[in-house]
Amino acid sequence: MKKYIFTLAALLIAAFSFAQTSAEAKTILDKAYSSYENSKGIKMSFSVATTDENGTAYQAQKGTALVKGNKFKIEMPTIDTWFDGKTQWVLMKDLNEVNISNPSPEEIASISPLALLSMYKTGYTLKNPVTKTVNGKSASVIDMTPTMSKSDFNNISVAIDKKTNTVLQVNLTMKNGMKNKIDISDYNANYNFPDTDFVFDKGKYPKVEIIDLR
Repeated sequence: MKKYIFTLAALLIAAFSFAQTSAEAKTILDKAYSSYENSKGIKMSFSVATTDENGTAYQAQKGTALVKGNKFKIEMPTIDTWFDGKTQWVLMKDLNEVNISNPSPEEIASISPLALLSMYKTGYTLKNPVTKTVNGKSASVIDMTPTMSKSDFNNISVAIDKKTNTVLQVNLTMKNGMKNKIDISDYNANYNFPDTDFVFDKGKYPKVEIIDLR
């Protein structure tokens, strides 16, 4: 299930080095980042469809994400994740256990929507946006390619809603051939979540085994 956390984190990803980046595409991503960064709280639904390197398609995984700055909670059928800005709790429902860790900035960048969205500022080239209809909405679709050989991605395509400057869809092609398509719906930036929403509440899970990896 870690691949779904990693993939979700990319639901607001965008990335590119300025030297070879389309100015128009960067402007679009700047607006998306600003809208996201300035919100007091965002709630969104998502669906992740994965095709492995052998071409096998897996059943789409649906979930909900709550986001407030660098804090987030990700809810999925078999795994929930909380991050309060320092500590991360990962509840694996099928195992009835929660792992606690203090992830490094690099580790949290793979699952934090804000950290991933900010990556467009360096490390990728960005093509001129193309207007397409995505999930019934007019969108600017931006293709991007990593400039660093150590990147896990081969190609990323992001669809930004022209009207709301929010992400509608992300398509990721990994270097190993795995593909992920993330569709985002019910995006609402009008929440004001209390910080407790991003902390695992042991009292609500009295029978869960706690594994402290810090």
